[in-house]
Amino acid sequence: MTPVDFSAFVDRLATASGEAILPFFRTSVGVENKLREGFDPVTAADKAGETVMRTLIRDTFPEHGVIGEEHGDERKDAEFVWVLDPIDGTRSFILGMPIWGTLIGLTRGGNPCYGMMNQPYVGEKFHGDGSSATWRGRSGERRLRARACPRLEDAMLMSTSPTMFTAEERALFDAVSVDARLTRWGGDCYAYCMLAAGHVDLVIEADLKPFDIVALIPIVEGAGGVVTTWDGGPATDGGRIIASGDRRLHEAALKRLAAG
Repeated sequence: MTPVDFSAFVDRLATASGEAILPFFRTSVGVENKLREGFDPVTAADKAGETVMRTLIRDTFPEHGVIGEEHGDERKDAEFVWVLDPIDGTRSFILGMPIWGTLIGLTRGGNPCYGMMNQPYVGEKFHGDGSSATWRGRSGERRLRARACPRLEDAMLMSTSPTMFTAEERALFDAVSVDARLTRWGGDCYAYCMLAAGHVDLVIEADLKPFDIVALIPIVEGAGGVVTTWDGGPATDGGRIIASGDRRLHEAALKRLAAG
């Protein structure tokens, strides 16, 4: 599997999933709740997008594994494992807001090696391999680069929702947020892509699953950023995640999270 072949295949996955998902966007699509308590929505669009990607992977790379949000896991111990989230930001999707994306990640030996965030409605693709990252849109293509921001006092901070934190985690988040220049809620996968593009400096979240973060790690790291858990460990398994565009800022935020 050469880099050229791989890039072309990921584009196929993005195109096919977009074609499956877009007919449902801004329609009266039915919404199911995956939780008995609380609200974790899923739609026919989520299921259709993942199904088409799984079919392409199975037909092209039958020896590869797949981890997906909607249809479970297959061959998790394979050398190459695809990690898929057909609609990251389903809440935004059902509200008609275009702040969602399809996450297509690949691990080799358990380590993220390639990731793409595709937003078919606005026609944007963010992709990276840990060494470089690129944005492609209707106006062309450009290299992504996170911006320098060593001080927490100058940082633009984002997180998807306060409801993702426990009370203890929210207190730790607030210990960072109180010193940040700006804190904004919302964004899901877009927050990490805006960090890679140099518009956001810090993303702090909790309760993430592998399919929420694996595709985004090579994009952020390819743009020069860093992604870890709150204790500085690997982010591949999800959990409590922090992403920074500047390694100095990352260390400062980690210390603040640890100190509370």
